[in-house]
Amino acid sequence: MTDEQPQIIPHLQRPESPQRPSKLAKFDGVDFSGDGEEEEEEAGEFAEKNMVPNPRIQRYLVAIEYLGTRFSGAQQQPTGRTVVGVLEDAFQKFIGQPVSIFCSSRTDAGVHALSNVCHVDIERTSKRKPGEVLPPHEPSVVKSAVNHFLQKNEGDMMVIDVKCVPADFHSRYKAQERTLLSGMEPLSTFEKNRAWHVPEELDILSMQKACQVLIGRHDFSSFRASACQAKSPIKTLDELSVTEVTSGTYFPSPAERKQSNYTTEGLVSIANKSETDSVTGNSVGEAIQGFGIRKRHRCIVVTARGRSFLYHQVRLLVGVLKSVGTGDLTVSDVERILEAKDIRTASPMAPAGGLYLGQVKYDLPSDI
Repeated sequence: MTDEQPQIIPHLQRPESPQRPSKLAKFDGVDFSGDGEEEEEEAGEFAEKNMVPNPRIQRYLVAIEYLGTRFSGAQQQPTGRTVVGVLEDAFQKFIGQPVSIFCSSRTDAGVHALSNVCHVDIERTSKRKPGEVLPPHEPSVVKSAVNHFLQKNEGDMMVIDVKCVPADFHSRYKAQERTLLSGMEPLSTFEKNRAWHVPEELDILSMQKACQVLIGRHDFSSFRASACQAKSPIKTLDELSVTEVTSGTYFPSPAERKQSNYTTEGLVSIANKSETDSVTGNSVGEAIQGFGIRKRHRCIVVTARGRSFLYHQVRLLVGVLKSVGTGDLTVSDVERILEAKDIRTASPMAPAGGLYLGQVKYDLPSDI
C-alpha cells in the first residue's frame, strides 16, 4: 500500500457562498448558456477570478467519451443514472473522497459524446502523515485509475484525455466552440440507438446545397424547441456539412481480403484494380454478397459547429436536411422555413440516439 491519501477539498474558497446560474439554456440536447452567453461567461469568469485559490489543490481538465443510451443525461439528477454521477463515483473510488464534476456541455438522455470535457479539483495528501501535501497525480495516473473504475460500471464511458490546468480554468466558461455530429444509416441491429435509421435513398448534393442556406448568423426560431431558455434565437452556425463515410461495423469482404493478403513474411498488398473492379458491385468497395451476408450500407454524417446552439437546434436542422435528401423539401423550402421563424414549419427532428457531441474546443495555455 502507498502512503498517499488523495483527498478532495472544496473546489475553491470563495468570498461568498457560490451561486451558479439557476437556469442554463439547453442547446440541442446539450445544456449551455444560450444567447447571453457572453454575459454569463463574463459573470462566470468574474466569479472565478474573485475566488481565493487554494494552493493545496490541482485542477484537472478531463475529456470523456460515452454512449448515452443508458444515461438519463449528463447532469447529476435526484434519480436516474447520469454521466456526472458515474464519473464522480469513479473519482471518489480513486481518491477516497467525494468530488464535484463540472461539465462543459450537458447532454440529454440518449445523446452520445465522442469528447465531452469536465473539470475537477483534487488534493493529494499522505496517509501516514495527515496534512502533508504530496505532489499532484500525473494526468496519466488519473486517466488510468478513473478508467479502471469506469470499466466496472457498465463500461459505457471512458476518460480519453487529462490535463492539469490553472485553478481558474473553467471547462464551461472557457469553451470556445462545440461540434455536434448526427449520423444517418439504414437499419442495423449493431447501430441501434447510435444512428438515425433512414430507409430512403438520400440526395447528398441537395442536402449540401441546403447547408449553405443555414450557415452563418441567423434567427433560428424555426429550429428552436419550445423549452429553450436562451434569451435570443440568433445564433452563428460556423459549419453545417453533410459527409458520406464508411460504415464501421463490418468485416472485410472477399474482395477486400484479396486486396490485403497477410503472409508469414508480413503484409503484402496486391492492389489489383482490374480484379477488384471485376468482383465489385455497382460502386467501388461494394462487393457482391452471397445469401445471408449483409450488404454494406451508406452512412451519412451531418456536422454542426458553433459557439453554442439552441435547444434541439441541431436535431431540427438534421430533420430538415433529411427531408431535403428524400425530396420532400427543396433548397427553396429551407430558405422559406428559416425566414418563417416558426418551428411549426420545420420537419420532425432527428432522434437523440444519432446525436454526438464531437468536440469542445479551448484555447489552452501554452504551458500546460
